[in-house]
Amino acid sequence: MNSFGNRYRVQLFGESHGPAIGVTIDGIPAGITLDANDFAMDLDRRAGGKKGGTPRVEKEALEFLSGLYNGVTTGAPLSVIVRNLNTRSNDYDNLLNVPRPGHADFTTQQKHKGFADPRGGGHHSGRITLALVIAGVIAKKIIDPININSQILSIGGTTQWEAKLEQALERGDSLGGIVECTINNIPAGIGDPFFDSFESLVSHIIFAIPGIRGIEFGDGFKAAGMWGSQHNDPIIDINGKTARNAAGGINGGITNGNPVVFRVAVKPTSSISLPQETMNMSTGAIQELVVHGRHDTCFALRVPVVVESASAIVAANLLLAGNGTGNGIGH
Repeated sequence: MNSFGNRYRVQLFGESHGPAIGVTIDGIPAGITLDANDFAMDLDRRAGGKKGGTPRVEKEALEFLSGLYNGVTTGAPLSVIVRNLNTRSNDYDNLLNVPRPGHADFTTQQKHKGFADPRGGGHHSGRITLALVIAGVIAKKIIDPININSQILSIGGTTQWEAKLEQALERGDSLGGIVECTINNIPAGIGDPFFDSFESLVSHIIFAIPGIRGIEFGDGFKAAGMWGSQHNDPIIDINGKTARNAAGGINGGITNGNPVVFRVAVKPTSSISLPQETMNMSTGAIQELVVHGRHDTCFALRVPVVVESASAIVAANLLLAGNGTGNGIGH
């Protein structure tokens, strides 16, 4: 399904080369001021046109269809669209029967029995993350003073990635990366055991971002090779502050008052201009495929703001539900 959340319910719609990308959000409290300036910075962080990103650049002008009156939320469902104006759909003509290796072309056509929109990846395109960022901007307002920051730790396996990015651009190949996210000022007591644990909900929405291959909290996979005495977090004050943050700010699925810290692995972009071999579904023969069009050399470069947005959506859901302290809900 294309919806997430209970109290702050986000529903995505649109295709990469359709008329528009959009999001409908139910559960936004009335009285929150919104204007274009609130969205500008995060939309620019996600936008194409930068080195290593897609050359496709859109105006990203937001159109509010409902839920906003005189620049203030009404409490009704809020729907926003952004028109797709800079499309070149003929770049995808050679993919109709020849799915890209590593992409969702094959699986989505199987699932939807050949009726899915193939242009630009359709509803499976990274362009749909635009809708997540829109929802995330509003969620960040709701959860204030909780703040969320993400940064790139490495690209292509290195922390000094400029030369490797240049190499990928020259080769017509692609790179992945590691992004770290930190949620600050989040109170203790948010989340539930088992299925609605804070990690479960964050992981659920993070894997909605195209190209995510893994997630780890705190020490993550390193914890499997540590002594318990190394991994445990000594509590050093009555508010739950710990000497280190091996647990990533979560114990038993519930925030412990320390920053929530997690990292995600982003795979190399599937659409590369290097020739590849794949199956022609109409002939049943293996053939060479050269992908045309405008694609990210490294989508991970645009992922940090999307990760922040996804995390804010989770926090807004839990805080609006009165989970834990219920504090931090502001306009």
